[in-house]
Amino acid sequence: MLKYLSGKYLKFEIASVIYILVVVWIGNYWFLLGLPIIYDIYISEKVNWTFWKKRHGKNSAFIEWLDALIFAVVAVTLINIFLFQNYRIPTGSMEKSLLIGDHLFVSKVAYGPRMPNTPVAFPFTQHTMPVVKTKSWSDIIYWPYKRLRGFGIVKRGDAVVFNFPAGDTVVLEDQATAYYEIVRRTAREMIQSKYYQGLEPEPFEKVLDKARKEVRQRYNITYRPVDRRDNYVKRCIAVPGDTIYIEDGTVYVNGEKVPELKTQQTTWTVQTNGTTINPKAFERLGISKSDYQYFAGSAYIMPLTTENAGKLKTFANVSDVQRVFARKGEYAPYIFPYKSNLKWNEDNFGPLWIPRKGTTVKIDTSNIALYERIIDVYEENDLKIEGSDIYINGQKTDQYTFRMDYYWMMGDNRHNSADSRYWGFVPEDHIVGKPKFIWLSIDKESKGLRKIRWGRLFMKAR
Repeated sequence: MLKYLSGKYLKFEIASVIYILVVVWIGNYWFLLGLPIIYDIYISEKVNWTFWKKRHGKNSAFIEWLDALIFAVVAVTLINIFLFQNYRIPTGSMEKSLLIGDHLFVSKVAYGPRMPNTPVAFPFTQHTMPVVKTKSWSDIIYWPYKRLRGFGIVKRGDAVVFNFPAGDTVVLEDQATAYYEIVRRTAREMIQSKYYQGLEPEPFEKVLDKARKEVRQRYNITYRPVDRRDNYVKRCIAVPGDTIYIEDGTVYVNGEKVPELKTQQTTWTVQTNGTTINPKAFERLGISKSDYQYFAGSAYIMPLTTENAGKLKTFANVSDVQRVFARKGEYAPYIFPYKSNLKWNEDNFGPLWIPRKGTTVKIDTSNIALYERIIDVYEENDLKIEGSDIYINGQKTDQYTFRMDYYWMMGDNRHNSADSRYWGFVPEDHIVGKPKFIWLSIDKESKGLRKIRWGRLFMKAR
């Protein structure tokens, strides 16, 4: 009896209990077939599962280093999938809440980790191999969406890391711009060209088909599954079942004004008496050189928090500070759902209902644009629109029941953020995790040790 409580038997028992608990968490009991492997590793030793090293006897220093490296890669990969992951802020869309160069500790268990769609991939890469620039994953094995139980759910106001919803199709020569926006932009240019030639352009939908073909001929296009799309971080403004509305930059959810964060920014113009503002003054306000533009004469344009705008108004050489908004009723063709009859723009938008799993809505040609991508792409149906008739999976219908929850995400730097206003809803299967704290912050505009923002280290991500 004592032999089962010591040595290799004890190790086997501990490993088995941990493995069984993980299998129960995952909910796929086929993985229990791995127990005989664990038994063989610790007890029977029939197969040398670590074939690169001798099971008994001394190994060379190289083999020992290789063994340690393989263990580290496997361990970190599992940690990244199930527990937490590092994420670096690449753009200013969340300033001043999260800054360019912030490295975030992102908890996967906050909302529950996802099983990977494409488990066969080169370690520590999102979608592209370093140096050779080829895709880093294989679809030889593809698992459907499954989220494990976590500690909570996405709430309004949470900063959330998620996969870019419009990142399924990518133009390799211009990965910073969504493929669908490149197609729409090309269509707009085609229509504009017709006007310049004095010709009557074709309907936008027909031009869109031509633009799509031209983009595919002109560029290299690739497809990425959900877990291999770029990671974004934004703030959750609305959750499933909410209704969002934006008027003159002010956001309302379910009819109530969303409180403005102290770190929230919009674009302002700053008028001076003809003199420039001392760069040191901008530095004291936390306004980086890349933030502001100076126009010959006496005007600056820059993103500011309300607090910083108030401080600039007190400067002796500043004569006026004004917030910049898109005008109400002015149609912005790059704003979701890209319909001119809605006349929506980044500052005046909605009302728009956020889809909730299990809810059935009436659909027709007047609102199908809102849900077209959900039905066709995110929930993988065959959607066809023929005149005023809508067909889903070959069946004519006037209603649709959502199979997933959806969220509305926006950046705190409201006029410098590619967010839900530009590409629509974020499906639940795209949610990656919740930033918990900043473990490192690098300021690219500084030098030496000043590059490290020491005051932001281990600051809670808000």
